[in-house]
Amino acid sequence: MNSEEKNATPKVQLIEISEEYCDQRLDNFLIARLKGVPKSRIYRIVRKGEVRVNKGRVDIKYRLATGDIVRIPPVRVAERNEESYVPQGLQAALQQGILFEDDGFLIVNKPAGYAVHGGSGVSSGIIEGLRLIRPEAHFLELVHRLDKDTSGCLIIAKKRSVLKRLHELFRDDHIHKTYLALLAGQWARKKLIVNAPLLKNVSKGGERMVVISQAGKEAETLFRRLKLFTDSTLVEASPKTGRTHQIRVHAASLGHPIVGDERYGRDDINQKFKGRGYKRMFLHAEKLKFQHPVTGAQLNILAPLPQQLEDLLEHEEQV
Repeated sequence: MNSEEKNATPKVQLIEISEEYCDQRLDNFLIARLKGVPKSRIYRIVRKGEVRVNKGRVDIKYRLATGDIVRIPPVRVAERNEESYVPQGLQAALQQGILFEDDGFLIVNKPAGYAVHGGSGVSSGIIEGLRLIRPEAHFLELVHRLDKDTSGCLIIAKKRSVLKRLHELFRDDHIHKTYLALLAGQWARKKLIVNAPLLKNVSKGGERMVVISQAGKEAETLFRRLKLFTDSTLVEASPKTGRTHQIRVHAASLGHPIVGDERYGRDDINQKFKGRGYKRMFLHAEKLKFQHPVTGAQLNILAPLPQQLEDLLEHEEQV
């Protein structure tokens, strides 16, 4: 971009939505279109009605349809180095963490400690980091989500058609996910299916929580014991459904919360494990198994357990 382009006065944009962007959320469309503009400002101009779709006001969650005309008001893009708010450590982890990639999507070994996308109080996340290190990519969208403190397999679509197909695979339970989790205490069972409905956004002391409730949505997780230690248990957790915080809440319902889970665990247990070097929640999305959405080939993706967690397990005394 030359200096004249940088200093040009922004103009109103009227964009007709092509099939490529059909069903994309308005906020994601604007974030990709207005690179460098803070998300808080994007949300504000939508709330104030400065962004219009077909001449009418819409919600930020509105899903675009082919033929929609989106009006974007004049917005000056901040001239700043995006690397200043996407940490170098995150950029390096993403560069080194690609587990699979082709023309349609990529799978990255998400590092713990980063949200999958920026939001309130978080300037950037995994998707912003990927867009930064892949400036040539015209389309990068999250296919699903992982909690901030969870590491492991995360799928990013590079084409809208592939994004829609992957969403269908998730919806029809054709993508099989397997997690590794360290539970507090000795879990006596070798295998158990937890089938307990989950209700989200229940406020508890000002914090939004997910709870087991008959008013919630169906949720099912298979737990299988891998190793028994003196005061913890390594398990494999396979969620059949994909509810928010599902494995965490179901593990806590067994009386054995995940080590390091500050929301659903116990403070005294977490402090004890912190003293032994456990600095994060021990939940890792280890495996993905599904048919390629375009070729139909069987994919088996494995994200190695982070070395820090591997080292900690080596010091646990097995029963």
